[in-house]
Amino acid sequence: MKTSIQFKPEFCRNEREVESKFIVSYLLPALGYQINMWQQEKKANRFRLDFFAYPDQVTDDLPKIVIEAKHPNRPLSDAYDQLKGYMVTLKITYGLLTNGREIRIYKQHINHSIKLVFQCFLRNIAEHIEHIKTLIGRDVLLSKKLTIINKEIINQEAKMKIIAIYHNKGGVGKTTTVVNLAAALAFRGKRILVIDLDSQANTTFATGLINFGDEEKDNLRDNYVIHLLRSQDSYAIADVARDSRYSSHPVKVIPAHIRLMYHEDELNRLDYTRHILWKKLNAVKDQYDVVLIDTPPSLNLYARIGLNTAEYLLIPSDLKPFANEGLENVKSFINEINGFKEMVSLPKLQVLGILPNKVSTNPRFLNKTFKERVQNIEQRYQIPVLSECTIYDRDDLAKCLDQSVELGELDVADPRSIFDFKANSKSAEEFFKLADVVMSKVGLV
Repeated sequence: MKTSIQFKPEFCRNEREVESKFIVSYLLPALGYQINMWQQEKKANRFRLDFFAYPDQVTDDLPKIVIEAKHPNRPLSDAYDQLKGYMVTLKITYGLLTNGREIRIYKQHINHSIKLVFQCFLRNIAEHIEHIKTLIGRDVLLSKKLTIINKEIINQEAKMKIIAIYHNKGGVGKTTTVVNLAAALAFRGKRILVIDLDSQANTTFATGLINFGDEEKDNLRDNYVIHLLRSQDSYAIADVARDSRYSSHPVKVIPAHIRLMYHEDELNRLDYTRHILWKKLNAVKDQYDVVLIDTPPSLNLYARIGLNTAEYLLIPSDLKPFANEGLENVKSFINEINGFKEMVSLPKLQVLGILPNKVSTNPRFLNKTFKERVQNIEQRYQIPVLSECTIYDRDDLAKCLDQSVELGELDVADPRSIFDFKANSKSAEEFFKLADVVMSKVGLV
């Protein structure tokens, strides 16, 4: 039997009317949700959900729904990543997108797989409402137990992946890669830890943790990565990891400090140093899905510690001749690292590939010079180039980490991930693509 409630899409001229005339007045009542079974503008984990619906206020292990309303002129595909982030991070079974012209329903499965299960234009909604009720109707969800996103199941299947970001040449966009890849993975629902091993502390700055400009406000110097490296028994990961301030999705950071450069000789005298970071990460292997290690652009001890610890290596490069010349040193360094790993019975470092970074968008360059450089690098160095994940040189990407806010008479750094700065930008799409490829290559899909 079809519902007697009627809806006409032409009545929705803006996002607010999509919410009031379609979702509140038509959809939720048609699906059996009374006013005490849904919340509007629900705050959860730093998010603001347009609507959050649940079949029962008492039973917590029933599937729940997040509903996002968009302007009638906005394509729903533009809002998919936002909805997916909500579903994965908050472990919500069903997600619904609508712009008053169309409706799409998604379901989350094991390992954060999000599948489209229904879509139609709202001019035909009356013909489909009974079918929609079989998917997310209140009576249907009351009969289901929440098992598909059980946290314990996911944790049993997941294994922490440790990825080093390294090139022995500077200026290739390493910091930008680390912080935005971390944010993209966090947006995909992964538990992320970033470790900064570079005394320049650019990644620490880019994640919003730096106060070096004022000695009195420097809250890092007494608790940063050096304290992990020079102590076998004290300073666990949890003692040093901090909440970042650049991403709306949680990213933990173990910061660096400019004083790190003064401790290299000290650490070189300690036999356990090259293995200590791996040991301490192994103790928290159930607490994180991905660890990203930012290494200095050199062949020094800190770079060696980072690669000794990592299972995988990503090599950002602008593919210019100066950076390409350094790839021979990178290959030799990898061989040394794998020799150490074999000696201590650790798996060899797997090279994910060279990530083209800071690449010009000039069509003539891309059609000829860029393709030639990719081909030459793969032939000469026998390292795959992840050309499908190219990160281009764009203003949005340059500006997102240079944001600041005024506090009194001071401009204080307030860096943002590309997703928090401009979520619909081409740069955001590129980093989501990179995150998906990396997850596939390390077995986290």
